[in-house]
Amino acid sequence: MSERALAERFNEVVLPHLGDALALARWLTGNAADAEDVVQDACIKAHAGISGYAGGNARAWLLTIVRNTSYTWMARNRPRGMMAVGDLGDLEDMAAAHGTSLSDEDGPEVSLIARADTAALEAAIAALPQPFRETLVLRDINGLSYREIAAMLDVPMGTVMSRLARARSLLASELGRAP
Repeated sequence: MSERALAERFNEVVLPHLGDALALARWLTGNAADAEDVVQDACIKAHAGISGYAGGNARAWLLTIVRNTSYTWMARNRPRGMMAVGDLGDLEDMAAAHGTSLSDEDGPEVSLIARADTAALEAAIAALPQPFRETLVLRDINGLSYREIAAMLDVPMGTVMSRLARARSLLASELGRAP
């Protein structure tokens, strides 16, 4: 393929899913600045591999690259036991990206409660063990199918379903809404 054809294919396959790629990287890395670095690295890898893209779900293909790049980046740039958690500015950005608002339209009390709820949910998700957090984010936030997640994580579909159930149960317990 010519450089022009590769660039056009990259634009068609990757660019429409950059928002989802950034959201996944934010969930995995814990903050916006690191997520931007990860997505930039992932885009470089996607551009290098675009000629090998065989079709199918472009979003799942890109998110797989972002996931792998996130873990490689974190292994290189963070001590093993460290997990970054974003601040309220990151939460506002994430809420806006998901079509929700943390504005003061309904009054400062409502806004403060919404921010506290969002922060509690973010903290609860961040506290999940990595396999559960990853599965929950891929399914409930990024909307990937069980089959896509199983292929991405290289695990059986039953494992995806059990991890998701366990993650949801742990979240419900952590947030005080035991099933």
